[in-house]
Amino acid sequence: MTQVDVVDPNSAEAAAHTRALVDKLWSYCDVLRDAGVPAIDYVEQLTFLLFLKMMDEKEKKAKEKAERRKLPTPPPILPVGISWDLLASKKGPDLKEYYEHLLRELGKRKGMFGLIFAGAQNRIQTTSLLERLIKELIGKIHWSREGVDVKGDAYEELLSRSASDVKSGAGQYFTPRPLIQAMVDVMQPTPDDMIVDPSCGTGGFLLLANEYIRREFRMEALNPDQRNRVTKGLAFHGVELVRATARLAAMNMLTHGVVPDEHYEIIKVGDALVNEPTVHATLVLANPPFGQKTAINVVDENGKIIKDEAIYSDRDFWVKTKNKQLNFVQHIAKLMKIGGRAAVVLPDNVLFEGGAGEKIRRELLKDYDMHTMLRLPTGIFYAGGVKANVLFFERKRPAAEPWTKKLWVYDFRTGERFTLKQRPLRREHLQEFVNAYLPGKDREERVETERFKPFTYEQLLARDKVNLDISWLKDTSADLEEELSPHEIANSIAADLETALEQIRKIAESLSIPAGKGW
Repeated sequence: MTQVDVVDPNSAEAAAHTRALVDKLWSYCDVLRDAGVPAIDYVEQLTFLLFLKMMDEKEKKAKEKAERRKLPTPPPILPVGISWDLLASKKGPDLKEYYEHLLRELGKRKGMFGLIFAGAQNRIQTTSLLERLIKELIGKIHWSREGVDVKGDAYEELLSRSASDVKSGAGQYFTPRPLIQAMVDVMQPTPDDMIVDPSCGTGGFLLLANEYIRREFRMEALNPDQRNRVTKGLAFHGVELVRATARLAAMNMLTHGVVPDEHYEIIKVGDALVNEPTVHATLVLANPPFGQKTAINVVDENGKIIKDEAIYSDRDFWVKTKNKQLNFVQHIAKLMKIGGRAAVVLPDNVLFEGGAGEKIRRELLKDYDMHTMLRLPTGIFYAGGVKANVLFFERKRPAAEPWTKKLWVYDFRTGERFTLKQRPLRREHLQEFVNAYLPGKDREERVETERFKPFTYEQLLARDKVNLDISWLKDTSADLEEELSPHEIANSIAADLETALEQIRKIAESLSIPAGKGW
């Protein structure tokens, strides 16, 4: 077996090595795609093989260490009868049959194994292709000898490339890394935080929070409890509705050096909105789904199933609503501990929608300190036409007076235009916002600028329906629309039409007018 030399993860050589590793992985993804495997699926298929190979290496390393120190042989990591060497020794139909047996057996395990392999299916039906993946790609790299950053960055880049495959729809699970970095940089997570993402996708927020902690705090300076919280993942908790995406999140954390024990689930599969939270956060980082509806079926009082109309009636929410976006805002607010803080990406309609939306905004302004909002430009998300913002708020103890004194709004939208290819968002584009935010400092020291302005609690309540869709800059760029691709223009129009249609539905409901089939 060919072994790859250890590479300093901070060197230029590491960056080049990571790119080469990703290019090789991606070349096999091209082969899988040509064989009819969709983008999100071929990354999943590589995940199964990567995890198996890494666990096999970890088991062998533990045995070698025990032998050198003349210690008892440690218990096996993989189930008896399952090994990478045995898999790699087989050929043709025997290889395919053994691999599918392996997936079924590993799916019965608990913890990380269960999360990654539960319900796993082999979608690589061509045995010659499966054999090439096992023997020529995955098997030739000694993954445990790669720097954590190298193999972690390689896997994350693989996820990012799959997200750019527009036809697959994989982009819905991804938040742009530069935006996550800026959010994490201003929130400054610590080893003592309980960091939660209730809609974690492939785990980008948890991953970058972990990277921030490892960068800003020397691991050797942490006490044993803090080190365990970081390395064993006890400081992180994510919930993801789609199992296939959850296993990618688990693998993302694993390749970045977060290795939980058998009994702790960093990523939980399920709908975070259905039940009261079991884990309460000191820090929430999230980008909930932009869609307003859910696929959960609801049964009315007559026993009739109402599809796509879920009302989370058992939840202790401020207001009952069918709008999933508004329910995520309420859920996040409820899962925070007193003193907890949150940074959440939310679409524009959450800022101006009447009815339930207005009530929720009033509650946030009164019972929470909603201190900062970042208006995002279009063109930064894989889903085109998205207009979104980042809300930053903190949970406070109940009080007679409202906790929000000023909402500082940073307009990063007006006059800004990004595209995924011609002008992608980079971390440096958000540096002015990070500087203006003054992370870790008293917000009273903030300075008003052309793009950064404060609005008092009284000013916000005086706005019609407490509309927080606030803008004051004039867009002087006449060429913005010309820079958009036809695909982006169509998506933007569709997003606007969907919002308008939802408003029309609400007007019809309030007037008790049947919407009819045409709605």
